[in-house]
Amino acid sequence: MTTHASAPGRQERTHSSGWLVLAAVVMLFSGIMTLLGGISAISEDDVFLATRNDVYELNLTGWGWIHLVLGILMVLTGVALFSGATWARAVGVGLAGLSMIANFMWLPYTAWWAVVFIAVDALVTRGLCVAPRPRRD
Repeated sequence: MTTHASAPGRQERTHSSGWLVLAAVVMLFSGIMTLLGGISAISEDDVFLATRNDVYELNLTGWGWIHLVLGILMVLTGVALFSGATWARAVGVGLAGLSMIANFMWLPYTAWWAVVFIAVDALVTRGLCVAPRPRRD
């Protein structure tokens, strides 16, 4: 918890910084979109282009389940970030890293979507790493 002076002799207590709030909001967005992409892949939607002879062979349904679970974990961690849980920062960095790897491997199916979410996950990682640590009074 950090304190900021709003008026002489008066201090306000805030639970997070702007970077941490941005990271939490973007992580929630990324988690929801990853979850929806996973559901779409599991239902074998026509949105995805399945290519053959990839280096990492896994069918679309398998990738859908990976993205569904990853999306659920990201949403739960994003909610925990809003509640001020310090463990959620470390878990959030780990999940954003896993999401970057999963989206890199998702490139043959949805190239633009994967590139955008690699950048979004990089923003989440930056936000979680540069936000100041909460102080204990």
